Amino acid sequence: MLEYIQLKKHRRKFLALTGLTPKEFRLLLTAFCEVYEEVRAGATTPSGKPRQRSVDGGRKGQLRTLEQKLLFILVYQKAYPLQTLLGEVFELSQARVNYWVPPLLPFLQQALEGLEVVPERQPNQFAPHERDPQRAIELIIDGTERRQRPKSPEKQALPYSGKPKAHRDKNVVVVNAKTKWVGYLSQTYAGKVHDKKIADQEALCYPPDAILSKDTGFQGYEPPVGQTRQPKKSLATEPCLGARSAAIGRCRGSA
Repeated sequence: MLEYIQLKKHRRKFLALTGLTPKEFRLLLTAFCEVYEEVRAGATTPSGKPRQRSVDGGRKGQLRTLEQKLLFILVYQKAYPLQTLLGEVFELSQARVNYWVPPLLPFLQQALEGLEVVPERQPNQFAPHERDPQRAIELIIDGTERRQRPKSPEKQALPYSGKPKAHRDKNVVVVNAKTKWVGYLSQTYAGKVHDKKIADQEALCYPPDAILSKDTGFQGYEPPVGQTRQPKKSLATEPCLGARSAAIGRCRGSA
């Protein structure tokens, strides 16, 4: 069974499974406990149903501690495994996994909002949050995709992305290069929509002195910032030069 007490001793494994370091986990745990205990002390259960017994009444489940509950929902968010697989990892039945996921997700969301680490979703509100009066802030913009295949054949055409040749949903994110935090998360688009088109439609407002790094997927995207950085596309010049040299050699030989 995957347990927090043992996992916290292995920093790299902890980061790979949850997306957080043990130090960041403990910080989130404090906010998570406050939200959970507030709901737990109410007249309803964590799933929102009227409470039939007193707090701590009934049999004890596998997710006995709040550390274990938070670890459970973070692994679900990070790896997004099948419920059966997640149940094997935490020694739960598929039914119990299905029971715990819906109520724990809002608790996690509220805890993250309380810590003010949730990415901004409003384009015109991004600049005030990322403004640093002391220095020019360095940002990175990139597109992310995740697999999502609708069952209906009619609906499959819209999210189909030709580049990975799969059905995807796409978002554009802006990351602070110093803190590594995602500062902005765009609305969700179909996988075939180009990264630059999403950025244009979002009309994101950046801090005026920001330094924005972008890849070649944002070619031509030049928002009003202090500076933009983009790597140059590699030109396959060597084969051309080789073919040209060979042609010149043949011409000289024939002469």
